[in-house]
Amino acid sequence: MDLAPWLLEGPPWVRYRARLDLAGQPPDAPEVQSDRAAMLADPQVRGLLAGLAAWPGPVLTSHKSAGHPLHRLVFLADLGLRAGDPGVDEVLERILAHQSAQGPFQVLMNIPTHFGGSGRDEWAWALCDAPLLLYALAQMGLAADGRVQAGVDYLAGLLRANGWPCAVSPEMGRFRGPGRKDDPCPYANLAMLKLLAVLPAWRDGPAARTGGEVLLDLWARSRDAHPYLFYMGTDFRKLKAPLVWYDLAHLLDVLSAFPALRRDDRLHEMAAVAAAKADAAGRWTLESIWKAWSDWEFGQKKAPSRWLTLLVARSLRRLAA
Repeated sequence: MDLAPWLLEGPPWVRYRARLDLAGQPPDAPEVQSDRAAMLADPQVRGLLAGLAAWPGPVLTSHKSAGHPLHRLVFLADLGLRAGDPGVDEVLERILAHQSAQGPFQVLMNIPTHFGGSGRDEWAWALCDAPLLLYALAQMGLAADGRVQAGVDYLAGLLRANGWPCAVSPEMGRFRGPGRKDDPCPYANLAMLKLLAVLPAWRDGPAARTGGEVLLDLWARSRDAHPYLFYMGTDFRKLKAPLVWYDLAHLLDVLSAFPALRRDDRLHEMAAVAAAKADAAGRWTLESIWKAWSDWEFGQKKAPSRWLTLLVARSLRRLAA
């Protein structure tokens, strides 16, 4: 089904990504440039960016807080905002100002003492936020920056034979997620793969293959494998946007970005679950929403969402190719 006419009736940020990701138009095409300019002027996009000017914003107490500036930043990177766009450079400089001694960039966190932390607000990083910060920096045009490369190298070096573990910076003390320390952390693997997918030097390498195998194996064993309490059950399979947490649409989007994984039967099984949720017109409706994004086009469950439809259709198109 040709979704283009319907998608191109949507908000400018949907139109921009649809032209690039589904229609295959080049970035310098006049229509693409026009929609990109409209995206940068869009009040909702400008509002998100304005909110990031005070980075780091509120203390990060839960990585599942969909409205936290970290996830707003990642969404803007998903849309295609980049260094040089109005207001972006100031945000990037505030992020770059807080690089840890190990290499990853930090956010402001507070881990209670009963969870092994200090109980104080402090700059720190964890494998469920550091890859996302690096993803945003790389996607926004700083992939070749030596500071970004140092962060990527360090995080990639934490890989074990069974994927990336739950890992945190020294400031977080004894903190570790609710799981066995020898297990891989599913969300950390997803975040790392999201990062590596936009770095050509890493995308086809052994680290990406190991992380991909971890997530595909968890899908194949979803009934009995739940490391760090990450399940692939009913809630996981509900279609949700934006891509914030550990869920079906997010995994499909990330895993389908790796050419080496596109023939894997397990990934096609995952895709079939999402494909079956389309309506007769080939459009997808949100099955779960993030309340922090309720004002957005994808903040409702009553009608098909152009943004969700674009995300799922893009994943399926990659696999079909």
